[in-house]
Amino acid sequence: MARFVSTAIPYVNARPHIGHALEYVQADAYVRALRLSGEDVFFLTGTDDNALKNVQAAEEAGRPIKEYIAENAEHFVELDHRLNVVYDDFIRTSSDLRHSAGVEKLWRSTNPEDLYKKSYRGFYCVGCEEFKTEKSLVNGECPEHPGKKLEEVEEENYFFRLSSYQDKLLELIESGTLRIIPESRKNEITSFIRGGLEDFSVSRTAKRAKGWGIPVPDNPDQYLYVWYDALANYITGLGYSSDSDKYKRYWTSAENKTHMIGKGINRFHTVYWPAMLLSANVPLPTEVFVHGYIISGGQKMSKSVGNVIDPNELLDRYGTDAVRYFLLRHGHPTEDFDLTDERCREWYTANLTNGLGNLVARVMKLAEEHLPSPVVITKDDEKIAEEFSKKIGGFKFNEAMDFVFAKISSADAYMNTNEPYKKIKSDADTAIRDIEHLVRELASVAVHLAPTMPHTSEIIMKAVRENKKPENLFPRL
Repeated sequence: MARFVSTAIPYVNARPHIGHALEYVQADAYVRALRLSGEDVFFLTGTDDNALKNVQAAEEAGRPIKEYIAENAEHFVELDHRLNVVYDDFIRTSSDLRHSAGVEKLWRSTNPEDLYKKSYRGFYCVGCEEFKTEKSLVNGECPEHPGKKLEEVEEENYFFRLSSYQDKLLELIESGTLRIIPESRKNEITSFIRGGLEDFSVSRTAKRAKGWGIPVPDNPDQYLYVWYDALANYITGLGYSSDSDKYKRYWTSAENKTHMIGKGINRFHTVYWPAMLLSANVPLPTEVFVHGYIISGGQKMSKSVGNVIDPNELLDRYGTDAVRYFLLRHGHPTEDFDLTDERCREWYTANLTNGLGNLVARVMKLAEEHLPSPVVITKDDEKIAEEFSKKIGGFKFNEAMDFVFAKISSADAYMNTNEPYKKIKSDADTAIRDIEHLVRELASVAVHLAPTMPHTSEIIMKAVRENKKPENLFPRL
């Protein structure tokens, strides 16, 4: 059966940060693991171009909106490339005709009884692109964007009758029809729903949108609220507007449809989005995996604090697979975790240079010098352990990485205990058997690194098949 996997699509009001890299790498590792097990997967990512904060950022920079957004969107494409993220499609909501046509279809398919116009006065958080209720504020501020002043807005908009879907959403989530991972995020959402759902605005005036975005069908004075527009990318990117074969395969008929998102947008994906789909009679996603945030030095990253981590700087310093390693092994999959350059340097030296890199160099040097031909790698050597598959399939990326590095430690211990580099002079037959065993262990390590550190995996497997020591995998800094 087919499967669908997506990341969230980020705003492009600035260049990508390390949190974006985390989500891309998690999703890519998950998809690669599914494909290794023979799954038919469609992996979608992209950018949310139509947010008001993008427009404001362009104005502050004194740049034309279209040009500014296109330039920043390209930075996200480049980051995916540098991280070796292999997606099937990348959608840009401002320029992809599939998207605008699909959003219009979704609007027209929405139950007319769920849409109504009313005048509204409230406080708007541009950072969240959301009107805030009084109960959602902390000390009068948005908890996601403390210190940023809320905009007081008064206008007439279209609203969606979210309150009508309270019982249905609760039933879907509690029954596991819509799975939310981890359990703590599920509990957070069920508590939110039980607190009472309020109808929410799904449009804004053309004046406040500044003419950027997708107009409400048949009403050019109103533009679609960015979340109504952005969330639709998951189906518009598959060809929802034309009811394409791809849409039927990877959404309508797909066994699993997985969104991988950050905790700050959980509610949009597990409350608003399912309700919109129910109203339009479109199949729902089956699961939403929610990751935490990356903090630095014990604090939330902030330009004013000076602890913002640029993923490109990490990539320049350590390389692609090292950065993937940091994010997947040392970051908790579902909780906030602390990342600093000092820690990255420690992990790189201890686990990659002195650990994996050193083991590969030692084993393959012995193999190249003492084996007459490459070790024959069998299907058993390339078999993926069930334990590993369950861990990475359950979004436990750190535990999956621990499993692989336990194999590396075991092989290193075998080398140090059996000492084939010494034994080769006195007991060549035994030493050669030890070297062959270690080469097979490297092949198994390479297979299990394929989803998480794909380039390193390829280098190790090539070295094994050619019986040749590779260049230093992780040079000393």
